[in-house]
Amino acid sequence: MQTARSLHACLLTGGGDAPGLNAAIRAFVHVASRRSIRVSASRFGFEGLLGRDQVVPVDLDDVRGILPLGGSIFGCSTRSNPFTAADAAAVGEATVRLRRRLAQLDVNAIVLAGGDGTMRIASTLSEGGIACIGIPKTIDGDLGGTDQTCGLDSAVETATRAIDALHATAEAHQRVMIVEVMGREAGWLALRAGIAGGADAVLVPEIPYDVARVAAKIREREALGRRFSIVVIGEGARPSGGRESEVEPAEPGRLPRLGGAGEKLAHSLGAAGVDHDVRVTVLGHLQRGVAPTAFDRLLATRLGVHAAELFAAGHFGRMVTARGSRIESIALSEVPRVPVTLDPAGDLVRCARAIGIELGAA
Repeated sequence: MQTARSLHACLLTGGGDAPGLNAAIRAFVHVASRRSIRVSASRFGFEGLLGRDQVVPVDLDDVRGILPLGGSIFGCSTRSNPFTAADAAAVGEATVRLRRRLAQLDVNAIVLAGGDGTMRIASTLSEGGIACIGIPKTIDGDLGGTDQTCGLDSAVETATRAIDALHATAEAHQRVMIVEVMGREAGWLALRAGIAGGADAVLVPEIPYDVARVAAKIREREALGRRFSIVVIGEGARPSGGRESEVEPAEPGRLPRLGGAGEKLAHSLGAAGVDHDVRVTVLGHLQRGVAPTAFDRLLATRLGVHAAELFAAGHFGRMVTARGSRIESIALSEVPRVPVTLDPAGDLVRCARAIGIELGAA
């Protein structure tokens, strides 16, 4: 039986970055240091382990001052993950390489911070005999099995502040301001920020929109003497009978890169007879790279601490979760393998409708 002194963890931040990742890393390293657990980190996701061979030791000096930083001090990668390949043989080969590499490094388990894609990989690796622990992070808020993920609160705060700022200039110039936010196929970020920022319309992927309803909302406000409107649109939103906008089509084993939803809506509003000056603001990666909010720092710290405690106890094959006010864990095999999206009949949608936000559909 291994002692805590012989344990060795390898941290890995998978997928895109999210505010709070560094707070989780810092917490894990602090707990590991107090329990004499060695910690290493794979640079740029799986690239460090399988590609560039960049696995670096981590100690307390490396995590000083990183609590308020966005991004990940170890880097992330959404483009070089061999475990998302469509070819099963390639995935099997990568798994064998990873097992061999971990043995060379004398690593007992990988601690992966990521979203639904990373947790699917962690589950697959766990089933294949590679010990893993997951830490949930995503600004999209679409990871199942947990009530909260690192990054969403910070992204909502960033989007809300942007909407606040756009209110002033929209009113000054009597414009329609369209704010495009991230979230892929989930509308959590768009709807939360839209409600918090006082948007007049919010268009989310889960509710295909009728542009005529959005145009009618703008005209309704104009009739009341409010010659400006704020429309928030998720990058994965699509018109009724249409599809989402893609900047790049999907590569084998990877998701398409979304973008252009705001511009598409702007053109559609013009065609629908809206005669306002319509401007589009795409927040893009501003939502990812900001300093984490206090909420995300606390959440990430609690998740990182619990992940380290699971590691020290040898409880592998699990993802740390936030359930209500408690930090717990579930088996990686129990984490939903599909994104968790907004319920069109759920509380958040009902709240938006109740205060008069146009969602583009009845």
